[in-house]
Amino acid sequence: MVWWGWIVIGLALMIAELAAVDAAFYLVFVGLAAVLTGLVGFAGIDLPIAAQWFTFALLAITTMVAFRNRVYAKLRGEPIGFTDQVDGRHVNVLEDVRAGGSTRVEFRGSRWNAVNVGEEAMTAGQEAVITEADGSLLRIKSI
Repeated sequence: MVWWGWIVIGLALMIAELAAVDAAFYLVFVGLAAVLTGLVGFAGIDLPIAAQWFTFALLAITTMVAFRNRVYAKLRGEPIGFTDQVDGRHVNVLEDVRAGGSTRVEFRGSRWNAVNVGEEAMTAGQEAVITEADGSLLRIKSI
């Protein structure tokens, strides 16, 4: 493919992501990879078509893995995944649980696994407070 074809496709993908399609910022990095592949050709490096596609794929994967989460979080102002501060938030205990025991709680409209790190047992329907989140496991105690 000619170098300017990569640049046109890359710019179209980036514009589509920013103007019309919310693809969670993946198209921006795929578009960036296409533009960078085009710039390689513009710099006078004449690659065979297979090498162009390999370069494009390598750049797309590398830029997404290395930069996407950080750029997306900064531009959108939202954390990616479950990374925000949850300590101090309240949850509803769904079943009786002894001190040190595991249970299910309702948090943000869904059910989560939790461990009672307090010294008191809790009953179903009781409200508890999150002391820590460890991945998708919440550590809770009585209020």
